[in-house]
Amino acid sequence: MNIYVGNIAYSLSEADMKEAFEAYGAVESARIISDHDGRSKGFGFIEMPNADEARNAIEEMNGKELNERRLTVNEAKPREERSSGSRGGFGGGNRGGGRRY
Repeated sequence: MNIYVGNIAYSLSEADMKEAFEAYGAVESARIISDHDGRSKGFGFIEMPNADEARNAIEEMNGKELNERRLTVNEAKPREERSSGSRGGFGGGNRGGGRRY
């Protein structure tokens, strides 16, 4: 099961996060999301192969303080696909400055 972990301290390492969740069962992976400069964005993901252990970890870790930050922990939802509509980007639209002759 993939678990979302939010509000993590910027100083927290993936190893620290993995260790905290291993108290509740096997942890397949721990990943902290970072920006293009390598700085933590303050959230990450834990992958636990056993769903019962994962649910227990979510229940126990949600709201728990780790490195002086109260964690937000829940089951990760699949990332929604972004539409390729006409909001921003290239393609379509009026390219002539808005005036037609």
